[in-house]
Amino acid sequence: MTKSPSDTPVTTRDFLAFKEAGRRIVCVTAYDALFGRLVDEAGVDCVLVGDSLNQVIAGRESTLSATLDQMVYHGAMTRRGVRRALLVVDMPFLTYQVSREDAIRNCGRVMQETGAQAVKLEGGTAMADTVRALVDVGIPVMGHVGLTPQSVHALGGYRVQGRDEAGAERLESDVRALEVAGAFAIVLELVPAALAARLSKALKVPTIGIGAGPGCDGQVLVLPDLLGLNDAFSPKFLKKYAALGEAVRRAVGGFADEVRRGAYPGPEHSF
Repeated sequence: MTKSPSDTPVTTRDFLAFKEAGRRIVCVTAYDALFGRLVDEAGVDCVLVGDSLNQVIAGRESTLSATLDQMVYHGAMTRRGVRRALLVVDMPFLTYQVSREDAIRNCGRVMQETGAQAVKLEGGTAMADTVRALVDVGIPVMGHVGLTPQSVHALGGYRVQGRDEAGAERLESDVRALEVAGAFAIVLELVPAALAARLSKALKVPTIGIGAGPGCDGQVLVLPDLLGLNDAFSPKFLKKYAALGEAVRRAVGGFADEVRRGAYPGPEHSF
């Protein structure tokens, strides 16, 4: 039986200790205080305020139009619900790629205004110097390689990365560059399971997989996906742990029916 997590707040140093102890890291996304509190109370190790909110909450086609103000707003909301898990905020497109000075300024703003303990950046070798600059000024960084959604057009769509030898070598260079630069953990997205397992074993810092098989040091899923709220989305890697989309439709449909029939509110709901 899995041991329940303690009430002690999770830190970036704990991630390294978890890997050394062989303890799998549990991460989910959340975008507000309500769900932040619920997932924190469920015992996750990490809450990611992902720019995925631009799709699952804001209804946009990709993450590319997410803004810094948007991430700060949702990060601060989520912080109010999270007490124990490590809170990480995604940095949106073009807030860290233009220059190291921009990256420090924008990541610093996220840390100041949200209360997050770390930020997440997409990109490997090309972003290593930026990651080092951020770490040098005291901003913890989670890396992200493989399928990087902010580069979806350059990658030709949402496709598994590293299937061929050249792609695998590129991913290996990316994760090693991020580790040397000081990233405390690295997300591997849509990477063949065997490759992800090999990279995970080769690194001292933990890997967090999404669509990267069971060999990673932890796993992350988007909360509306795993809850079945985003029930039209069913990629191969996703396991739905509930069917809340249908539950919401049934509940609201029941409310609508009772209102129209005059059954709600009844005497027990009236003053």
